[in-house]
Amino acid sequence: MDVDPRLARRLASFNKHVTNRLTTPLAPHLPAFGVVTHAGRRSGRTYRTPVNVFPRDGGFVFALTYGRDAQWVQNVIEAGGCELTTRGRTYALTHPEIFHDPSRHAAAPVARLMLRLVGASDFMSMSRSTQN
Repeated sequence: MDVDPRLARRLASFNKHVTNRLTTPLAPHLPAFGVVTHAGRRSGRTYRTPVNVFPRDGGFVFALTYGRDAQWVQNVIEAGGCELTTRGRTYALTHPEIFHDPSRHAAAPVARLMLRLVGASDFMSMSRSTQN
């Protein structure tokens, strides 16, 4: 089951105006959460987006809960990377790659049910920059 684009847009809008404002201060410190700092493709404006993120050897995997067309995802792909703050540490990340994982094994076991409920089975992996 993939994310319904209409549901994803409504959920993204609600989260942008309500949930993100509440979770952004907490997300950099909680397990399975983080904040991606990225630049807008057209505006160049800096954005901070709370995300579901899971550590992997040499990098991280992000659950694309709003799908692969979310603005933050497109900004990161075009820039070739971003900055991630998770568990109180900040990382420079590069080489974004999107992949589909219907089993959701890219996510932590406790997050799989939530991802299944929202229909999210797309992920993005990124490597830690050697410049860290």
